[in-house]
Amino acid sequence: MSRLALMIGLRYSRAKHKNRFISFISLSSMIGIMLGVAVLIIGVSAMNGFEQELRQRILAVVPHGELETPDKPFANWQQVVEKIEQDHQVIAAAPYIKMTGMLQKGNDMKAVAVKAIDPAQEQLVTQVNQYMPAASWQSLSQVNHEIVIGQGIAKQLGLVVGDKVTLILPNTSNSHKLSAPKRARLTVIGLFEVGGQLDNNLAFVNLGLAETLTPGVNGVAFKTNDVMDAMAISKRVGYASGERVYIRPWLRSQGNIYQDIQMVKTLMYVILLMVVAVACFNIVSTLVMSVNEKKSDIAILQTMGARPALIRNIFIVQGLLNGVVGALLGVVIGTLAALNLTAIFNGVEVLLGRQLLSADVYFINFIPTQLQLSDVSVIAVVAIVMSLVATLYPAWRASKVQPAQQLGHG
Repeated sequence: MSRLALMIGLRYSRAKHKNRFISFISLSSMIGIMLGVAVLIIGVSAMNGFEQELRQRILAVVPHGELETPDKPFANWQQVVEKIEQDHQVIAAAPYIKMTGMLQKGNDMKAVAVKAIDPAQEQLVTQVNQYMPAASWQSLSQVNHEIVIGQGIAKQLGLVVGDKVTLILPNTSNSHKLSAPKRARLTVIGLFEVGGQLDNNLAFVNLGLAETLTPGVNGVAFKTNDVMDAMAISKRVGYASGERVYIRPWLRSQGNIYQDIQMVKTLMYVILLMVVAVACFNIVSTLVMSVNEKKSDIAILQTMGARPALIRNIFIVQGLLNGVVGALLGVVIGTLAALNLTAIFNGVEVLLGRQLLSADVYFINFIPTQLQLSDVSVIAVVAIVMSLVATLYPAWRASKVQPAQQLGHG
């Protein structure tokens, strides 16, 4: 593209149109592209934030994969752990006992999932210790009648650290007939807060304590070096264990959240790019009317020796300017909003006086954000390319103006 075409195109873009409606459509196309780009950056950053929180919070507490026995405990769980850790994609494995029971304080009761762990081995598999006080984590290393509960459980039962609580577990005899439930009096030694549904239904006790209340270890959790390949890895180590087990990769329990995030992210791209496309369509309308308005100017340029390529480039520059300016403004606005999205959302909640995102429904109670330069670059480039494509037809029409007809008519 020649320097002359660039100069004339920029001059036409700054010049006032005789028809104010052309100026209005030109401005609306620029604003449309700006808003589309900004909203797309904000939306994609929010989806990236949800994905990041899923990895950091949920997968910090939920193992990448688990093997659980269907009925009786492992005869030799140490051997199972060794077999699992022999897999080249498994980083570490840890035993656990999963129990479903009730926590009782006075007349209040709450159903909970109690996970009995060995803290030394558990911290090799998950990062749950980062969400509770260090002293509580260390206390779990000892076989005491102590329990660490989620913040949501504590809130529902009115518990604080140091309170006594009764753990009620089902008691199944060898004949599989339900007997009087087992009861254990425990002391709350800590609270953990992941910021999601796990706070409302999960508690931790020492593995040795649980072995006195249940038949033994009924599960082994493990961490992989590729969280997105956890399904295939879980199947492989499950078959290699030599045991009859349920294979539970994290995608089975939490995968619906991840799939929802990816689906919303894809739909957002498609819908908002359509908004940008509609804004780019206004560029077509603007340039077509501009060509009709400036036919005499085009004819004069042609009589002065301007070639069709120069005429095309002039109108491409004129239309592309709207796309570039709109995209750049959208990038600036979208980036600033995305970087402060959590604070903006919290401010809206304060103004409305209510919580918009509940941890009882979602796995977090705030809008996370993660701005990625690659996303911003792709969105801006796509918007500019779509603007460029929108200029091609009007520019082609401008290059087909017949100077003899226009000057003769004049």
